[in-house]
Amino acid sequence: MASISKTFIANIKEVIEKAQNNAVRAVNHVRVQMYWQIGQHIVEEEQQGKERAEYGTYLIKTLAKELEQDFGSGFSYRQLNFCRQFYLTFPKVNTLRSQLNWSQYKLLIRIEDEDKRTYYIEETCNNNWSFRQLERQINSQLYEPLLMSNDKEKVLAVAKKEAKPEHPKEIIKDPMVLEFLGLKPQADYYEQDLERALISNMQSFLLELGNGFSFVARQKRIQIEDDDFFVDLVFYNRLLRCFVIIEIKTHKLTHQDLGQLQMYVNYYDRTEKQEDENPTIGILLCTDKNNTMVEYALPENNTQILASKYQLYLPKKEDLTKELKKLLDESDE
Repeated sequence: MASISKTFIANIKEVIEKAQNNAVRAVNHVRVQMYWQIGQHIVEEEQQGKERAEYGTYLIKTLAKELEQDFGSGFSYRQLNFCRQFYLTFPKVNTLRSQLNWSQYKLLIRIEDEDKRTYYIEETCNNNWSFRQLERQINSQLYEPLLMSNDKEKVLAVAKKEAKPEHPKEIIKDPMVLEFLGLKPQADYYEQDLERALISNMQSFLLELGNGFSFVARQKRIQIEDDDFFVDLVFYNRLLRCFVIIEIKTHKLTHQDLGQLQMYVNYYDRTEKQEDENPTIGILLCTDKNNTMVEYALPENNTQILASKYQLYLPKKEDLTKELKKLLDESDE
C-alpha cells in the first residue's frame, strides 16, 4: 500500500483547523450580536421610564432575576449592565467586528476616548490579539507613547491601514515595557541576562516591539577587517521594509553607545540591505537616556537611530500623565 505524504496530511489538518477556527469565530460573533440586541432592548425600554436612572436600575435588576432562572448566571445584573453600555458605545450593529469576542468588547467599552478605543480595535483585528494580549497592551498603555511622537490622525491611519508608516517612531514604542520577563529592577544583572530573557520570551517581545517584526538573529557576528563584532539582536520589519538592529544596554545611554550602533547600521546598509529595501534602523534599548545628548550626537535629519528606554514593570497612570504633560509643555515652547 502506497504511503500518504506528510504534505497531504498537513493540508487536511490545515483545512480542519481553519474550519474549527471559523466556527468558533462565528459562534463568538453571534454571541456578541446577542448581547448587543439585549443592550438595545434595555436602552429602548429604559427610555420610556419617567425616572430614567431609577427605572433603569429597577429594569436591569428585574430582568436579571428573570433571565438567571432560565439561562443561568451568564445574564447577571452586572452582565446586563455591560450589554447596556455595549449598545451605548456601539449604537450601530454593522460596526461590530467579527474578529472580536465578548470578553474583548468588555475591555474596549471601558475606554472612554473614542480614538483610543478605535486604535485598539484596529490593532486587535490586524494582529489577531487574544483577550490576554489585548488586556496587556491596554495595561502597558501602547497608545499613549505613540502619541508622544506622532499626531493622533497618523497613528489611527496607520492602524486602519489607510497609511503606511513613514518613520519608525510611528510604530516603535518608547518606553518599551518588559514586565513579561519577570526581572526585578536592579543593577546587578548583565546585558546578556536581559538578552537571554528576551529570547526566551520572544513572542511577547515581538508583541511589545510593534507591527511587522520578524526575528532574524541573535549575537550576529560581523567582521570588519580583522575585528569581530557581535550585534545583540537583528529583526526585519515588513511594514518599514528594512532590517532593525537592537543593542541592549543596562545603563544610561552614552554617545559611545550611539557610535557603536551607528557602525552596525552602516555595515548592514552596505553589506546586507537590498536595493529595493529601506535603510537599516538601529534601536538602543537602555535603562535611561538624555534626549538632548541623543539629538546632538546624531545628525539633525536622523531617521535611522532611535533610543528607547525599557522598564521592567507596567507604567502607572500618573507617571504616564506626567510624561504626556511634559511633552505638551515642550511642544508649546
